[in-house]
Amino acid sequence: MRGMRGEDQRRVSRARSLRRALTPAESELWSKLRNRQLGGFKFARQEPIGPYYVDFVCRERRLIVELDGGQHAESATDQERDSDLGALVIA
Repeated sequence: MRGMRGEDQRRVSRARSLRRALTPAESELWSKLRNRQLGGFKFARQEPIGPYYVDFVCRERRLIVELDGGQHAESATDQERDSDLGALVIA
């Protein structure tokens, strides 16, 4: 990670760590999304966007996919994240 500074390096390191530790559900979905298998669209996993790390993103379609289990059903934090992500413009 030559040339990166502090926070950028930490974010990349965290994203890489999350990619290595996918949940079974994330792993199964990734097997269907990777290598442009879904409509020819490119997806990335555990991508840092704003202050968040999203499970999957298709930048071309400006689509974020989050897999949240039952523990997230009534989470105010997750609702805030969803609202924040919905307001972002993905470059």
